[in-house]
Amino acid sequence: MFRIFGPPGTGKTTTLLNMVDDALEQGVAPQQIAFLAFTRKAANEAKERAAKRFNLDPRSDLEFFRTLHSLALTMTAIQPEQIMQDSHYAELSRAMGVTLGAPNNTNFDEDLPSLATSTDPILGLINLARLRRVPLREQYNISTIDQDWNTVDYVDRCLTEYKQSMELYDFTDMLENFVKEGDICCPSFDLVFLDEAQDLSPLQWEIAHLLDGNAKRMYCAGDDDQAIYKWAGADVDHFINLPGGSETLTQSYRIPKSVHQVAEGVASRIHRRFPKVYEPKTEVGNVNRVDTIDYLDMSEGSWLILSQAGYQLQPVAQDLKSGGYLFNYRGHRSISQKISDAVNGWEQLRKGREISGEVAKKIYNFMSSKTRVTRGFKRLSGVEDTDFVTFDYLVSSQGLLATKEMIWSEAMDKLPDADRAYITALLRRGEKFNGDPRITASTIHAAKGGEADNVVLFTDLSPAADAEMRRNPDDIHRVFYVAVTRAKENLFIIEPEDLTCSYDL
Repeated sequence: MFRIFGPPGTGKTTTLLNMVDDALEQGVAPQQIAFLAFTRKAANEAKERAAKRFNLDPRSDLEFFRTLHSLALTMTAIQPEQIMQDSHYAELSRAMGVTLGAPNNTNFDEDLPSLATSTDPILGLINLARLRRVPLREQYNISTIDQDWNTVDYVDRCLTEYKQSMELYDFTDMLENFVKEGDICCPSFDLVFLDEAQDLSPLQWEIAHLLDGNAKRMYCAGDDDQAIYKWAGADVDHFINLPGGSETLTQSYRIPKSVHQVAEGVASRIHRRFPKVYEPKTEVGNVNRVDTIDYLDMSEGSWLILSQAGYQLQPVAQDLKSGGYLFNYRGHRSISQKISDAVNGWEQLRKGREISGEVAKKIYNFMSSKTRVTRGFKRLSGVEDTDFVTFDYLVSSQGLLATKEMIWSEAMDKLPDADRAYITALLRRGEKFNGDPRITASTIHAAKGGEADNVVLFTDLSPAADAEMRRNPDDIHRVFYVAVTRAKENLFIIEPEDLTCSYDL
């Protein structure tokens, strides 16, 4: 197994894809190439690139451009309808008399670390032990779960019995079954490419070694300095200690010199790492230390606002709304699509333009009966989502009482006051709030793989992270290394109020 170490911005995924291209050009059959990514999106992007360039059928020619879970699902002949769903966990909860939350990830085609977590701490603990390939009691003893051992053991036994009796499988069962049936179901390939190898769990590494044993050549790409999912079962030490050859990509196309200097200072604190040297891009960039985000002008460029813990971003989101900025927060736009569609749709109607029936229905949802629309016409009659309607049509046939003189805030009188104030602030700033936000407020973990012109980094540590810093400092060093290396031009470090509970940058 040959390793490709890809420091931030050096293009490790692109390197793998270029190797796929080279293999196809040299005549390797596409069906003999496996490209395994951590997300379905990444796997599909790789598939689409190869299919377009070489005029291949994505389904028949590139069927092994997948995630590890998807590969396991396919090769073990588990059917999608056999996968545990929320209803099954609810039924099991009732039978046990123990309330359980369902796993966070209900997409069987993803390898993301959320597979090791759950809205229920007991299920998360059970799954983590399985991914790490350790006894449940061992995982329990090092956990901070607020449950007695007897309850955890009881749930584990009931879960196993329930799945067996119902012939159901969870996400980890897919991987375990692949390992059990490896001699039978593990396919043979000429080439296997595995991306983000630093995030593999011990169970996933077993699959990787099975594939390696059945492949003529296997390449795995990753960066141990960006391994931030130990809490979810990832085993970066396995990646670091793999025998065989390796190559390090040495040119970053993202990180400017000033940011690179900060990043190298953080990386030097990591004790368990593969030594590597890479060069920044020629631009110097800027590193600034500021007291608050209040005085940062975020009107241009892309921005990532990062914190170690999610709750630390709540006041940031409020500040951004007050400032009239459009942004992403917790995976969602700061204003819902239905509201922005309705506001934009109304203004289009006022200008005499047509809008879709779908948008017209959204507008009506924010109008009061009798004052803005005749009672009985709250739902558009005979209008499909794909139909196009005009202002005059809505007045003549759909009971519209509002006039063209009314701006959106007057016409849609049922809009919540908070949304009304926020839209006003957006318009005052000149934000095109129906587009993709330039600003994202995110935890560092959720931002891994992303980048922005400007990165704003809060160095405050949650109490749990502060304790972890003392137990396993490497893990926290890696988290902040990931954060720093998202910046393409400028890094803004927010000086913490409490120096005793923060990361020193």
